[in-house]
Amino acid sequence: MSNQPITPDNTLIVVALEDELPTHMVPGWNVLYTGVGKVNAAIAATEAVLEAQPTHLINYGTAGALNTQITGLNRVNHIVQRDMDVRPLGFELGHTPFDTTGHIDLGGSGVSLGTGDHFVTTPPELITDIVDMEAYALAKVARLYQIHFQCWKYISDNANDDAADHWAENVAKGARAFVEQVIRPLEN
Repeated sequence: MSNQPITPDNTLIVVALEDELPTHMVPGWNVLYTGVGKVNAAIAATEAVLEAQPTHLINYGTAGALNTQITGLNRVNHIVQRDMDVRPLGFELGHTPFDTTGHIDLGGSGVSLGTGDHFVTTPPELITDIVDMEAYALAKVARLYQIHFQCWKYISDNANDDAADHWAENVAKGARAFVEQVIRPLEN
């Protein structure tokens, strides 16, 4: 893992959708749009890492809050796969069989995040503070290629029946918060 400071030249900002962080908001930074879901995120991130060889990967995106006390922009410090379920074969919920990665701890303070390939409108069985659809795959790619990884999520909704409407209302607010609270301080 790199001890180099984060700069636009050595960092890849990874986002699922351009709506979540338009490139004009982060001029000079390398932004990768992966598409939605773990498979798209893993493929796009792997290809970009092999080509650009960044030392830092920052994942930014929107997330639903299962813990309704959590709002705004949050640093993620613990990531699990909420939809990996091989319990009938004796494996723990959230763990991939025969894979040593397991849950991913990023250290420091933050919130727990459950990644899965469905948009959450009711609480999943594996409870975390917030939910998304890409971070676990991105963290695993970063770990595989020994790249420093950060994850920031803006709470766009409360992962309930109104989630889709609230996401659309809040996606632009999240981009502004990420730029103001994470990117601008890195530039100074």
